[in-house]
Parts: sequence; C-alpha cells; structure tokens
Amino acid sequence: MTLTPLQTLGIILAVAAGTQLTRWLPFWLFPEKKQPPAVVAYLGKVLPPAMMGLLVVYCLRSISWLSAPHGAPELIAIAAVAGLHLWKRNVLLSIAGGTVLSIAGGTVLYMVLVQAVFV
Repeated sequence: MTLTPLQTLGIILAVAAGTQLTRWLPFWLFPEKKQPPAVVAYLGKVLPPAMMGLLVVYCLRSISWLSAPHGAPELIAIAAVAGLHLWKRNVLLSIAGGTVLSIAGGTVLYMVLVQAVFV
C-alpha cells in the first residue's frame, strides 16, 4: 500500500503530536509547586525496582536449570553487575556513562563465559 504525501504528513504529525503530548502531560498534570497525589508518589517509588526485577526474570526465563551449565554464566554475570552497583553505590551507573562498565561489561563477561568457559 502506497501512501500519498498528504497521508504521510498526517501520520508524521500525529506521531509527533502524540510524542509531545506524552512528554508534556506529566508537567501539566503535576506542576512543580503542587504535591503529586499519594498514588503517584507511591508508584514512583515502587515501579523502578519492580521493572528491574521484571527484566531480570524475563532475561532468565529460558534457562534450563536442570542441565549444564545450570545457569552459571547468567548468574555470574548478574553477580558481577550487581557487585559493581553495590560497590559504587551509584544509581546513575547503569543509566549514564557507567552503562558501558556495568551492563555492557556484564554482557561481555556473559559472552566470554558462554563462548570460552562453559563450552
């Protein structure tokens, strides 16, 4: 199916408007000088750790715990990343510049373990 230039422009404008709306809406609903509702404050505290837990469970979902290597490469890489975070005590380590050291480092460690150690 081929779109006309007007249809293409309409789609681009709709996507841009939706993106901008989702970026501005929190600032409109919860101004800086106004206290957010208790449920929003609660969700702001519990959702980040819950999402990290969900991602860990998702990443470990296909491991065969009963056959070799019994999830050892995954658990070693997770322990290395968690150890780095506990050592540095820096939340931004996994968000900003430390991503290369932590997440990519964990990925590199995992790949080395899978390709060279647990062959």
